[in-house]
Amino acid sequence: MRFYSLAVTLLLGSMTLAQADLNNDAVAKMAKAGLGEDVIVSMVQNQPGHYDLTPDSLISLKSQGVSDKVLAAMAARNGAPTAAPAAAKADPYEDFDIGVYYKLKDVWTVVPSEPVNWKTGGALKAFASQGIVKGDVNGHLKGPSSPTSLRSPLEFLIKAPEGLEGTDFQLVHLHAKSDAREFRTATGGIIHASGGSARDAVKFEQTRIAKHIYKITFPDTEKMTTGEYAFLAPGLTNSTASGSTGKAYTFHFLE
Repeated sequence: MRFYSLAVTLLLGSMTLAQADLNNDAVAKMAKAGLGEDVIVSMVQNQPGHYDLTPDSLISLKSQGVSDKVLAAMAARNGAPTAAPAAAKADPYEDFDIGVYYKLKDVWTVVPSEPVNWKTGGALKAFASQGIVKGDVNGHLKGPSSPTSLRSPLEFLIKAPEGLEGTDFQLVHLHAKSDAREFRTATGGIIHASGGSARDAVKFEQTRIAKHIYKITFPDTEKMTTGEYAFLAPGLTNSTASGSTGKAYTFHFLE
């Protein structure tokens, strides 16, 4: 009995170390080694395995001393459902609407948007001294300051519309007045290089971190000064009709 127990221990230990799935040969080997029926059934029920249970295979196993009870356990194991595949990792940005988000205490919070009113440069002769030339578009937001105030480090995400990227948004520095904020671009959304209006554009870079989600970084953060800023939605500056409206995501940078 002592030698029998030792043989069982060594056989089971070698199978555990091998970490191989059980099969017909392994079951036949256990039966030939004299393992009890209950032991083999337990192994079949609790160890991963796949068995060939064609009529010829069953006859062969029976001839090698495998009992009907063990054969039934093998058949049941073959019919057991396999483990369900791991669920796909949930997209943490799935419920985000299209727009701009900033990090507030480790929580991504939407940057509120404001309507932008457009006027063409040709209709704003009084602003000629500020660099607006024929073909420029002047963006106008009501109120002297954004309701959203942010400090360094600036951390933004952009969820872009289908087919677009984060860099299809534009970031501009707004010129604050007593009752409004303004910026200048050129027709088609290109920041105009003449008349000093190019300073309204702020360079940023993007890294795609999920579907339609882009993390925004600023290579020239040290050049950003305290003041009013806005991310312009894609296509916002394509309209040149005087009085047309669009949407911008604004913030006041406090450094």
